[in-house]
Amino acid sequence: MTRIDSIAPATDSSTRAPLAAGDLVHVGPGDAPRWWRDAVIYQVYPRSFADGDGDGIGDLPGITARLDHLAELGIDAVWLSPFYRSPQKDAGYDVADYRDVDPLFGTLADFDELLAQAHARGMRVVVDLVPNHTSDQHAWFRAALATPERSPERARYLFREGRGEHGELPPNNWQSIFGGPAWTRVTAGADAHPVTGAVGEVPGQWYLHLFDSSQPDLDWTNPEVRDDFEGVLRFWLDKGVDGFRVDVAHGMIKADGLPDWDGSVSMVEGTEGATDAGAPEDGSTGAGNSGPMFDQDGVHEIYRSWHRVLAGYDGDRALVAEAWVEPLSRLARYVRPDEMHQAFNFSFLTTGWSAPALRRVVAASLHANDAVGAPTTWVLSNHDVVRHATRLGLAEPGARPNGLFASDPQPDEALGLRRARAASLLMLGLPGSSYLYQGEELGLPEHTTLPDDVRQDPAFFRTRRAEAGRDGCRIPMPWEAAAAGYGFGPSGKTWLPQPESYGRYAADVQRGVEGSTYETYRAALATRRAERLGGGDLAWVERYAASADVIAFRNRDVVVVANLGDEPVDLPGGVEVLVASGPVTTDRSADPQVRVPSDTTVWLRTR
Repeated sequence: MTRIDSIAPATDSSTRAPLAAGDLVHVGPGDAPRWWRDAVIYQVYPRSFADGDGDGIGDLPGITARLDHLAELGIDAVWLSPFYRSPQKDAGYDVADYRDVDPLFGTLADFDELLAQAHARGMRVVVDLVPNHTSDQHAWFRAALATPERSPERARYLFREGRGEHGELPPNNWQSIFGGPAWTRVTAGADAHPVTGAVGEVPGQWYLHLFDSSQPDLDWTNPEVRDDFEGVLRFWLDKGVDGFRVDVAHGMIKADGLPDWDGSVSMVEGTEGATDAGAPEDGSTGAGNSGPMFDQDGVHEIYRSWHRVLAGYDGDRALVAEAWVEPLSRLARYVRPDEMHQAFNFSFLTTGWSAPALRRVVAASLHANDAVGAPTTWVLSNHDVVRHATRLGLAEPGARPNGLFASDPQPDEALGLRRARAASLLMLGLPGSSYLYQGEELGLPEHTTLPDDVRQDPAFFRTRRAEAGRDGCRIPMPWEAAAAGYGFGPSGKTWLPQPESYGRYAADVQRGVEGSTYETYRAALATRRAERLGGGDLAWVERYAASADVIAFRNRDVVVVANLGDEPVDLPGGVEVLVASGPVTTDRSADPQVRVPSDTTVWLRTR
């Protein structure tokens, strides 16, 4: 799958030094780990993966029809973003019924078929769980609005009295992650007016919503809330799901008294990744949400109870934390032996394109998780962040914009793709588990020129159009270059418009093409499995341990070398290239020497 061109022999004898590795930074768990320790898991965003019925919105039958693509790619498991019954104010993360499928996506029978077909292909299925908040259309919240203050129904949520002489001010100064206040005031029925006899509405309590006002936060100190969600877990476990990705896993418990906080709340604190000069030794990048609404110690009691629920089922089920928490030692608390099994490493995702910074975050991540006996779970893209094929093509490749407008400086598409392929191959060479976001195996970039009148992300509207939001990373997949809607569905409709460039990235024009992004991913996943890299060890290659441009490590018998610098890197002779993120060259000597271009990662075996 790798093109290796011929060049003149190198004359610098110093490049012939062996790729010796130093002391082990990480010792793998051996050859019989649990599946979630080393799995490559593929995120499917249902409304954008494949449309089975032609309405322009992806659905469960569409996913089932495309499972062979995932099996051919070589992934181990699929994570499905929410498909539950929902008014879709936040693309399904506003759940109205946790035990049913929204008609937009199909039926419970369609889910059962998807699950059976995935299992038949040897793939596990992880479903999203959204426990921090419900939809305002959930039966519980509708009952809360229909009952008096301090009722048992309202006690399931965080209703509070307002401040000020007449309760006209919010209970505290918290702001929503999507922009604007985190509190909305409700009204209550009033007695008849003493003069007119008219019955009106009077302002009442306020309810907390860390996200959109249509997503009221639950009160997780309430035993009824805890009991019901254990029932939700059992409902899907009984169906045979293999685990749960837990949304906002660090936000379910708030500090006692809901105190004011002078900081700001955002999806990711800070907008720039770590640089060579700025990354602290603990690997922190500013990716951790902070404040009295996040990472409270009480969340761990919840996950210990959920762990016990899953442990009662056969088949090694798993819990995955979406927790924007730093430092990494604090994140590791979520994956202690009696809690969750994986936690996304957002410090890695937000690290800039810098070899020293990447070495620091990798070492710190492995150290923190090794201390609790857990794998590290690597990720570069998902449905909430600008795709890494675009981030890495920006003028500042460590930047973290909350979406991009057509009026913003545009990324270098070719550079971004080259770096994205290199970053992905670097990630997949690391020990632990890795997550792929749908379309990254095709090299899909962000849609950076979406018209404002088609945007749907509530963050765009709540920030009064100041932030582009997340629509650009949620564009429907291109399957067939010559088909309407690039083959997304039978009608050619797509719920968000696809950029013209997606024709170049369609799956059918990459499949079987040597050196394409899709075939590079396939080769990497096959090699990763054959070489058992997910359960391997890690030691830095001494030659590049202090390099400003190169990150290199040995994992089992494979050496991973990533050149992030501006100049090619000549490697010692006597190496066999297993996979490369882009074209590499080799000289014509009897002991061929590999030259790695800028922004390229190679996997090697030393002879």
